[in-house]
Parts: sequence; C-alpha cells; structure tokens
Amino acid sequence: MPNVSNPFRGLPSVNQLLESPQLKSLVDSANHNVVVGGVRTFLDHLRDQISAATEEVQIPTPQELAEKIANWISGEEQPHLRSVINATGVILHTGLGRAPLADEAIDEITAMAQGYASVEIDLTTGKRSQRDLAVKKLLCQLTGAPSATVVNNNAAATMLALSAMATGKEVIVSRGQLVEIGGSYRLPDVMECSRAKLKEVGTTNKTRLSDYESAINENTGAILRVHPSNYRVVGFTETVPLDELVKLARKHNLPVIDDVGSGALVDFAAYGLDDEPLVCESVQQGADVVLFSGDKLVGGPQCGIIVGQDHWIQKIKKHPMTRAMRVDKMTLAGLAATLRMYRDPESANRKVPLLAMLSTSEANLKLRAARLSEQIAAAPCVESAKPVAGSSTLGGGTLPEQYIATWCVGIKPAAISVDELSQKLRMGTPSIFGRINQDQLLLDLRTVLPKYDVALVDAITCLVNSDESSQNSTAAAE
Repeated sequence: MPNVSNPFRGLPSVNQLLESPQLKSLVDSANHNVVVGGVRTFLDHLRDQISAATEEVQIPTPQELAEKIANWISGEEQPHLRSVINATGVILHTGLGRAPLADEAIDEITAMAQGYASVEIDLTTGKRSQRDLAVKKLLCQLTGAPSATVVNNNAAATMLALSAMATGKEVIVSRGQLVEIGGSYRLPDVMECSRAKLKEVGTTNKTRLSDYESAINENTGAILRVHPSNYRVVGFTETVPLDELVKLARKHNLPVIDDVGSGALVDFAAYGLDDEPLVCESVQQGADVVLFSGDKLVGGPQCGIIVGQDHWIQKIKKHPMTRAMRVDKMTLAGLAATLRMYRDPESANRKVPLLAMLSTSEANLKLRAARLSEQIAAAPCVESAKPVAGSSTLGGGTLPEQYIATWCVGIKPAAISVDELSQKLRMGTPSIFGRINQDQLLLDLRTVLPKYDVALVDAITCLVNSDESSQNSTAAAE
C-alpha cells in the first residue's frame, strides 16, 4: 500500500500553543478557559479546512498559528455592545442609543444598580407600594397632568392605552397619521395587537372634523391623534386641531388619546426648532391620555411615558400586559434624575446633554473645530484636517426637515481611503462614528461632548501608531 502522510501531523498541540508568548499574554488578560476553548475551536476549524481541501494545505508555523489564534480570540471577545463617540451630527441617533444621559442620571442609576432599592416599598409604612411613584409626582408637576405611569417604551404605551381604553371597539384615526417608523413599527399592526379596531377617516393629506364626526357610532371607543414624527405631508393639507377633537369627543363621551411621540417638555423653538408639540399643551387642551418617549426629547433613559386623567391611568396600570412592559429600577432612577433637572430650566439646559448640544453656539463649535483640526492634521495618517461648516439633525424620528448649523473637522487620510479610515475608527477603542462627505470624513462636533475631544485626537494617533507598529513587526520578522 502507498504511504499516505498524515495531513494533521504539522499541527501543534493545544499545550504547545498555550506556551506561546501571544497566547500567554492573552491568558493573563482574559479567562484561561476562554483561551483554551478558543484554541481548540480554531484548531477544529483548521482541521475541517484541511480535510475539505483538494490540494495540500500549507500549515502555518506554531508561531504564526499562535498569532492568528490570539488575534481571532481577541476579536471574538470584543463585546457587541460598546461605548461609542457619536460624531455623526445626528443628536438622537437610534442606532447609537439616542440621548446620552446626564451625569446626575448616571450617578443615580449607579447608586440603585449596585445595591437594593425601594422600588416597590413605602419607606414610611414598610408596606408594598407602586414603582411608578418614583416618577409620578415629577411627571405631574412638569406636564400638568393629574396622573402618570411609565412602561418600557412608547410603542408599549400606545398598545396598552388602546387595549385598556378601547378593546373590541373602534378607534378613529386620520388616514394621514397611520405612521410606520423604524423597526417596522406600524400603527395598524399595533392597533390589531391591542384588539382595538382601526377606523380610518379622511385622506392622506386632508382630514376634517366632519370626517371624525361621521365615523362616530355606538361601537366607537376612542379618538386617537398621532404626531407624524418622522415624515411630513406638505402642500394641500388640512388637519384637525387637538382642542376641536376634544370638544367633539366630550360631546359623545369619548376619550382622546394623544400620541405625541418624542415628547417635548420644553419649547424647542428656543433652539431654532419648530413644530414639536409640548406635552403640557396636550394636557391643557384636554387630551385624556398623552403618550411620549423618555429617551428622545426628554433626554432620559428608554421608556414610554403615559400622563393623563387618573381613572384612565389606573385602568391602564391594571391591564394584564402592564407588568410585562414595566421598567426596572435603573430606568426609574435615570428618569427621575433627568426630570428633576427640568424643574430648573437653566439647569436642564446645562446638564441634560441633549439640551446642552442644542444650545451650544456655532462660535463655540467653530473654535473647537479649529483647535482639533490643527491637532489631528499633525497625525502621519492624515493628509489634511480642517474646520468645515455643516448641518446637524435632531434625529430619533423628530423634525425630519429641520437642520441645525454646526462645525465639523473634515479629515482627508494620507495612505488609506476615507472608507477605510471610517471603518478603523469605528472598530477602534473608543469606537468613533463620523459621516463621509465629498471624500472626507466629517467629525461633527455638535454631537461630541467637549470631554471627548482628547479621545478623538488620541484615537487617530493611536490608529497610526498601531499601523506603524504592525509594519515594523513585519519588517523585523522578515
């Protein structure tokens, strides 16, 4: 019989690889079992490749193999959820977690997370209490509503309100407000899940009060108004003001649910942004229940906030699905801390990052852009870096046609493409997201808090040093 050589004979053992400097160093910084498991998995994959190959496979040397395995394990161990510096210019960037939290909110969350907390205990009586009391008083003070509760997001708030207030009944909605937003959230689908029945009225661009009145019958459960946060119908349009809907609803003894979406607690016209409804105005105009997000224009943690008449709030809280959609102690702590700052508008403007970003002057951003451009331009991998005027957006499905003047650092790389530079910065530590425009990477300072300026410069410098170090190591090995 012919001699058939063993194709796996050249593979080093697991123990031999673990003695290599690269993997020894990795064991010191990671779990020993993780490294051993990674080595075995990598070798198994390599054996599968060798077995499937139709030609002889060149097996790396033990040193080369150890380096490949160490790099692979390091990549596998990178957490999917990482801290990011948002230099995209989209303030409420959904993919990047929307609003960053204020330091006060972070401190409060940390305090609650590291131990026990009075989530559902009354400290005076020692008896069981309700978790939404942590924020109810603050929400009532800031919105003027008689009562309030909180769930895990505004989609949940919408579904719960519809189900609790109009199960099996028709809910009248303007056809122009049947929104679909990110993540395939479609109002008709939510309506169906709530077991309320959708009753469309009007047309896409025009809905009159008479359309609502004609649709009311003995099976009507509520009137719903939805703020079309992420789109606009312009031109030949007509909508019914909330106060007129409320008058019509009172005439027929029906509740009005006002889903304002992003949920402004302050007038954003002060920042040059218009057409975002104030929660307090919806309450003042008589909406029975108002729904909005906590992590958009409020600038707090992700949650859905429901304010309104107490008897409706109590009915929503008693709904069987409310428990499945409740928030935890960290969300309550972060929201409470954020809401407390809104009691002093000047303090909120300084401390809530969303508001601080919006109120930062163009002159301030221009000075920062000039300073950072000079520092970044000195990096060997950068051909040029200069201040660039631009426009930021609010994001998060709010005010899609309105822009905010900003200043960016425009970077042109020297030895790599702008796409490669963008990817390297995204994958670095810290991860940095910019936006590409006209063959340059723009780092929009409107969405970068000043405390991260040094990190931006260091990240580009470290990126260069890493590339040079890799080249030097290759040259030395040769």
